[in-house]
Amino acid sequence: MPRPLWTGAISFGLVTIPIKVVSATENHSISFHQYHREDMGRIRTRKVCELDGKVLSQDEIGKGYEVAKDRTVPVTDEELDRMPLPTAKAIEIVAFVEADSIDPVRISDSYYLAVDGQVAAKPYALLRKALERSDKVAVAKFAWHNRERLGLLRVRDDAIVLHSMRWPDEIRSPESLAPRETELDEDEIERAVQLTDSMALDDISGFRDRYREALEELLTAKSEGKALPAAAGEEEEEPGKVMDLMAALNASVKAAKETRGEDATVHEMTPGRSRARKKAPAKKTASKKTTAAAKKQPAKKAPAKTAAKKRTAS
Repeated sequence: MPRPLWTGAISFGLVTIPIKVVSATENHSISFHQYHREDMGRIRTRKVCELDGKVLSQDEIGKGYEVAKDRTVPVTDEELDRMPLPTAKAIEIVAFVEADSIDPVRISDSYYLAVDGQVAAKPYALLRKALERSDKVAVAKFAWHNRERLGLLRVRDDAIVLHSMRWPDEIRSPESLAPRETELDEDEIERAVQLTDSMALDDISGFRDRYREALEELLTAKSEGKALPAAAGEEEEEPGKVMDLMAALNASVKAAKETRGEDATVHEMTPGRSRARKKAPAKKTASKKTTAAAKKQPAKKAPAKTAAKKRTAS
């Protein structure tokens, strides 16, 4: 088992479950050092006091909060530990909600909660079964790294997972980023739905970090004095080129079918004449329903192709 990051307990009503928090993920990224190009000497980051220029060790550094310019209030770890916070050593469950009600943008890091001693086995299993049978997730509060956090508890296999979440006021509104109302043809929407269906997967566990693999090959070649791997030849799009949306959709559907080994025959769709009457906002619900229906009944694609043939013939 990886080294525990935090120990405490889950507070579940009047039930207390001693647990250990273990990271649920691993970082496989390749990190680089900075070096002096002239003599290959390592570049180090040093913590220097701006008043006397002295390089400080970690035990000489304290925390402080700047209340005004040139005025900092020091705060010690002992003062932070003595704060009257009920979640200081507990993950306190405050509510149970439907999983779909949690916006994924709020979810941050993930951790496994492991039992801390045999006494925790039964209440741990009880909470896990309650979450499974209710089809709900638990919202909890906990204190970590000198701040109170919001968390989400759910079941993964036989373990309870804690996802740290951002508070509601930490999420920026996307209102200013959304595009203005734009016109879409029904044929374009239907083809886009077909593209989502042709690219649908039941499992994404097969994806790999190809950039890291290529980087490992590069580093191995350089360290062994071998020739560097050849660059992949990819065609670059001309900047500012106007995209034919329907042509791009037709080509994408064909490519997706070829990738999956399916019949790559695609009945070309061309935008209809009712473009001005059909706008994106009015079709959002219909598109979602069509997508959901396509996922539930993947074999029933004939009506969309028949409709396409009729429109082409007309």
